[in-house]
Amino acid sequence: MNPLMKVTANRIILGVTASVLTIAVATVLEASSGHDHWGYTGQAGPENWGELKQEFTTCKTGTRQSPIDIDATQLVPANLGDIRFDYQPVTPEMLNNGHTVQVNYANGSRISVAEHQYELAQFHFHTPSENTVNGKAYDMEMHLVHKNTHGELAVVGVFFKQGKPNPELEKLWRQLPEKAGEKKRLSGIHLSAADLLPKNKSYTHFNGSLTTPPCSEGVNWFVINQPLEASAEQIARFAKIIGNNARPVQALNHRFILSEK
Repeated sequence: MNPLMKVTANRIILGVTASVLTIAVATVLEASSGHDHWGYTGQAGPENWGELKQEFTTCKTGTRQSPIDIDATQLVPANLGDIRFDYQPVTPEMLNNGHTVQVNYANGSRISVAEHQYELAQFHFHTPSENTVNGKAYDMEMHLVHKNTHGELAVVGVFFKQGKPNPELEKLWRQLPEKAGEKKRLSGIHLSAADLLPKNKSYTHFNGSLTTPPCSEGVNWFVINQPLEASAEQIARFAKIIGNNARPVQALNHRFILSEK
């Protein structure tokens, strides 16, 4: 991989086929019933996802799978441009879908990157982090899932490391739904996802996939470099409800990991 390679921001937004988009959008944006026969351990675990259903074959055969290890020796300098966040305060709905806790977001919030706009649909959490950095996992990771008018997906990843209590996270954690299938409209909360972003929003970019079945590819990933902090108790509270819900890192397979020059 040539470290002098120059890539402009307008070239990093990659298209996907209509069939992939249909599967990806339906899977990510619709609430799971909690009865899907896949999980993170045993015969239903990640190593067997591709064998569980025909629709999950890409989990086994895909070549641009997520998550990945963001290896500093593999970074390609690029003119990425800033992500412009325009997130509005909402009274969110929170769902325990059996695989994660997902916060469904009302219409009207979006990101803009390289003249492309994606609307925020939901965000959810994984413990430990799914993407790793130089082989090291963080304690937790948030995925903010967006789609554009063509149905293409963009995910912004935010890491959490153990440290001070996170007051914005605590607003959600006070009402965590503890049972699979449980949904809550969060009373008394007016939350903006912008408050769950670090001050420094520099990021790395790669083309990947959903990290859960059907593992559809063509997803634009923007992983913010600076982690946030959350207390050991906050991380443990989520893990107690959901358990380990991190898919292992996948082979890079000659993809580029782009980083601001």
